[in-house]
Amino acid sequence: MTQQIRTAIVTGASRGIGAEIARQLAADGIAVAVNYASSPDAAEAVVADITAQDGRAVAIQADLADPTAAKRLFDAAETAFGHVDILVNNAGTMKLAPIAEVEEAQIDAQVALNLAAPIRLMREAANRIGKGGRIVSLSSSVVGLYQPGYGIYAATKAGIEALTHVLAKELGPKGVTVNAVAPGPVGTDFFLAGKSDALVEQIEKMNPFGRLGTPTDIALVVRFLAGEEAAWISGQVIRANGGVV
Repeated sequence: MTQQIRTAIVTGASRGIGAEIARQLAADGIAVAVNYASSPDAAEAVVADITAQDGRAVAIQADLADPTAAKRLFDAAETAFGHVDILVNNAGTMKLAPIAEVEEAQIDAQVALNLAAPIRLMREAANRIGKGGRIVSLSSSVVGLYQPGYGIYAATKAGIEALTHVLAKELGPKGVTVNAVAPGPVGTDFFLAGKSDALVEQIEKMNPFGRLGTPTDIALVVRFLAGEEAAWISGQVIRANGGVV
């Protein structure tokens, strides 16, 4: 009997950490639904990278800030691959401002994409992913550092960690693991946008390794948690940040 191919949804997978997560999962023989909101060419480039290595992938558009998008994304992934075994909640947005100055649009955008969307995706996963399944969500090491300007973003990511702990207990009886990865600063467009070279250098020096993380640093942790070796790890938050505490 042919072994069933495992499949994954990776949200926000057209670039940066999400794109590298998709590539790393595909390297393990996992078929990947590469989710994107508004960058079809970038998403198709990730699919092309995967298929060039004899992997399986498909790009699926879904703006996860839309309350109906989570169900549609799962429906599309199941249409493409027949089932879903792994969910990686990676899509997010970050708008920095002191709490006293934060604008309504900044609150709404971050809560919608960073917190409400993963809740809906976790709900779909809880009803569709079976024994041996994996749910991995991206938090952030700003949870615990609590830096000025990061208040709303950190609050949404703290919510991800709370959901991870609760859902791990709810889905343990089904044989599904639920974990989170909390990156520190990673050298992606998402992180570097709006930062001067001097500020980036200052942030690098804060790290014991003297550098920013890379998408691969984070994707390899997700790859481990999605794999068979992590079957006894659940309800955990791994702070993949090079030792920044």
